[in-house]
Formats: sequence, C-alpha cells, structure tokens
Amino acid sequence: MPPLPHPLRTRAFRLLFIGRSLSLLGDAVIPAALSLAVFMATGSTAKLAIVLACSMVPKLLLLPFGGVMGDRVNARTVALGTDLVRCATQLFVGIELLGGDPRLWQIALAEAIGGCASAFAMPAMAPLITGTVEEENRRRANALMGVVSSATRLGGPALAAVLILTAGPGWAFVLDSASFAVSAALLTSIRVRHVPLVRRSLAADLKEGWGEMRSRDWYWTSLFAHSAWNGAASVLMTLGPAIAFEQFDGKGFWLAFMQAGAVGLLLGSLLAGRARPRRPILTANLGLATYALPLTLLALSAPAPVCIAAYGIAQLGLGFLSPVWETAVQSAIPGHALARVTSYDWLLSLAAMPVGYALGPLAADAWGPEVPLLAAALVVGGACLATAAVPGVRQFGRPVADTPVLTRAEA
Repeated sequence: MPPLPHPLRTRAFRLLFIGRSLSLLGDAVIPAALSLAVFMATGSTAKLAIVLACSMVPKLLLLPFGGVMGDRVNARTVALGTDLVRCATQLFVGIELLGGDPRLWQIALAEAIGGCASAFAMPAMAPLITGTVEEENRRRANALMGVVSSATRLGGPALAAVLILTAGPGWAFVLDSASFAVSAALLTSIRVRHVPLVRRSLAADLKEGWGEMRSRDWYWTSLFAHSAWNGAASVLMTLGPAIAFEQFDGKGFWLAFMQAGAVGLLLGSLLAGRARPRRPILTANLGLATYALPLTLLALSAPAPVCIAAYGIAQLGLGFLSPVWETAVQSAIPGHALARVTSYDWLLSLAAMPVGYALGPLAADAWGPEVPLLAAALVVGGACLATAAVPGVRQFGRPVADTPVLTRAEA
C-alpha cells in the first residue's frame, strides 16, 4: 500500500496550520511585552497581577460554555469569530501603549474580553483538526502543531525582546493583532467537517460532556495528573526567578533555564511525531512525571548545569505528551462531544495554576522555598506515576487506524 500523504498536502489543514502558526507566534510575544508594558506604566507588580487575572479568570469561567458552543456550531465559525475578537482587543491594547499614556483599566478590560474569546477558541481546536485531517493522519498533524507551538515558545521571547528594544511593547500587540487577522482570513477559505449536535438545553449539553469525560477512567485520572503538573509549574514559575538570583548568577541562569525548557519542548514534539508507543497514555504520563526532577534539584541547590538539563528533560516530557494526548482524545471521544470534553480538559488542567501561584510564595515565606518545591515535586511525580495503576491508562492502546502503513520497499 502507498504511504500516507503528509497532512500539509491537504489544503484545508495547510491553511489552518499556517494561520495557527502565525497566531501562536504572535501570542508567544505577548507575555514579555505585556509584563514590561504594564510594569513600565504603573511600576507595580500588583497591578500587573490584576491585568493577568483579568485575562485568566473569564477564560476559566467560560471554558465549559465554549465547549458547548464548539460542539453546537461548526468549529470554523467559532474560530473565525474568536480570531476577529482577539484581533480587535490586541490592536486596541497596542494603540493604547503606542499612545504614550496607557490607561490600566482599559488594558485590563481588553485582556478580559480576549480571555473570554480564548475560552471559546481553545475547545474548538480539536474539532478543527478532526474536521480537516483524516483519522489515520491526526498523529502527524498534532505533532506538527506541537512543533510549531514549541518553536514559537522558543523564538517568541527573542522576537519580543527585539520589538520592545527597537519599537516598544505596543508593536508586539499590533503584531499579535495582525496574526489573528491573517488567521481569520485563511479560515474563511477552508471548509471544516462538522458532526451535528442534537439541540437540547444548555444544562443537558454540559451534563453530557461531563458524562463522556467521567465514563473513561484513563481520561479523568490523567487530568488529575495534568492538573498537578500545571500547579507544580506555577510554583516553579513564581519561585524560580528568586532562586535564580539567590543561588545562581541571576538573569543568566534563568534565561538558560527557560531556553533549555523551550528546546526540550521542541524535541519532545518532534519525538511525538515519530514514536509509536504501544501504550501512549501510560508512556506520556510517565514522561510528564520527570517534572519532579528540576523541582527537587532546585530545592537541593544542585549545580546550575544539572538543574538546567533536568528542566530540559522535563519539558521534553511535556512536548511529547501534548500531541500524543490530543491524538488519543480525538480518536476516542465522539465527534459530537469533542469540544465539550476538551473544554473540561482545559478547565481542570488550568484551574490548578492560580493555586500554585498563590500557595508557592506563601509557603516559601513561611518555611523557605525548599518546602513548596519539594511538595510540588512529590505531588506531580506521585500523581503522574499513580496513573499507571489505572486499568484504562495501562490498556489504552494505539488506535488501529494509526497503525503504521508499510510501503512495499519497507515490507
């Protein structure tokens, strides 16, 4: 039999891939630009936290409703609408910053509106993949998206630095706005398959999506592990910069630490595109447990090169998990419930982040940074390793449609 055609040879996925790649690059520039812009305008980390919360809280609250919308309406329509909203909000923030006298409440409001749009855009991504790529090619398609996501995380901060130093943070938001505009334009020229959903009440749709998730032990138990990972990552992100300055050489160590993580993410995504584990969920969850390594080593004041290498390995586990997990979910969850189930995935995974942000500094003030770092290592390592005891996790095998097809020469 002939080998499978590459997903990028499919016009619909190729245009989707280009549009998502551009918007991911724009989004990778924003965290550094937003932090610097708000701090420069206010001189207050508390006000920066308010702006970040204005983006995160609406996203968490509206994710389940975004999932219902993603199943009721064609994913292309949802993605197109959210791209246009985020294009407008990022352009507004850019203009505010370029004006020279930015008003904090207006930036916070724009970020809140953008967060609302993200709550509807995130669950729509899985139906966009399943609606443009055949099942046997989804592993490669998800791996491609993972590679782009990792590459933009690697190059985004560098691009942000160039824009901030040469033109100012406002232009970073203008760039992000332009990326959403291009993505929306590309979406208008593709067709996405849609599985119609029988119209019922909103509560019934939410309940059905929850039931689809709860009926699969491999799914909801893995979500606990993923949530533990995000909580542990939040602890590291809040305490890491202080540790970098107190124990190492400060800015240089933290930059090398973050770049090692970005490289690990990229390598993990590339590996996911080639590896074919017999038990994908189990393999991916065990890889995610490696995040306990950098947490433990930082708590024990290990040498800087060892900590940096450990973080790269940990992020490689994350880069490998994302495409493998998304492919498994897309193959196992019915198309009519995919967006709702994905929204619960995002909700439970992201909900632990504010907890980590809050508890990490409090525990560090009370007992020193070693205690929250070791506690986070124990939680993430234990939660990820514990999924091996779940029958569904151990028994979840590679879908038949994803079995490699041999060419005559290979046979």
